[in-house]
Amino acid sequence: MLDTVFSIERANGTYAIPDEIDAGQLREECLARASIYRLLAGVFVEEPSRELLAALRDEALLGRLSEAGVRFAPDFLASGLDELAETLACEYATLFASSGGFPPVESVRLTGRFKQEPNFKVSQIYREAGFTLNKGRFEVFADQLGVELLFVAELLERCAAALGADQSVEYRRLEKDIKRFWTQHLGLWVRGYCRLIGRASNHSFFREMAKFLGGFAEEEIAAMGLKRLEDIDMGRVVVPKSEIKVEFNPDEPVCGGCPPATDKPAGGVHKLHDLRF
Repeated sequence: MLDTVFSIERANGTYAIPDEIDAGQLREECLARASIYRLLAGVFVEEPSRELLAALRDEALLGRLSEAGVRFAPDFLASGLDELAETLACEYATLFASSGGFPPVESVRLTGRFKQEPNFKVSQIYREAGFTLNKGRFEVFADQLGVELLFVAELLERCAAALGADQSVEYRRLEKDIKRFWTQHLGLWVRGYCRLIGRASNHSFFREMAKFLGGFAEEEIAAMGLKRLEDIDMGRVVVPKSEIKVEFNPDEPVCGGCPPATDKPAGGVHKLHDLRF
């Protein structure tokens, strides 16, 4: 459905590129996909701006979204833009930023904690790709949903540029990077998370956009041929906190220059593993 509505023409049902596929057609496909990623990133990276909401209420875009199964209720369509922006800012804070909410962050959804292994891994991927994370209205984590979607959009735009320059080898390398990122990151949590937000949202905007992202994710995974990609998130309301990994020997003093035990002052020196949090 999304293919037709957003003019994405896939080759043989996947993104594998046979030599006979027209590079111009493929380039337009990459740009169309990138535009969807950027649209969805704008929904989840921070509270939606007035400009984004105005663009989404454009009649042409509303029609295309409706054909894809996204149907907003009057709470989105009938409100004034200023009132809508304020309402959705509150909804965003309730869903994603408040205590008891569901932050759109990979580390939180997979480990129950902020800034865990997924955050450090995507940060390294961004550095290697030359992708710079700039601060917006608020500081965001590297593994935040909107940021991860923006990263794939950037790679797709680089794919389009490579095709425009007749650099098929570079295109294929970027295509592999996109598949790897979905396999190691987005594909592990986005589908389940979208189901959760669809259940938890009070406003049709976030409910429908979560449904849209979930459907888009399913189609991307299928089109890229990513088989047996486990949904680890599973839409859980509560994610158990994983143990924090210690990268040094907890039986050693925090610094290496502490005196022997016989020379310690009264009270001794506490080691890291003796501390209680």
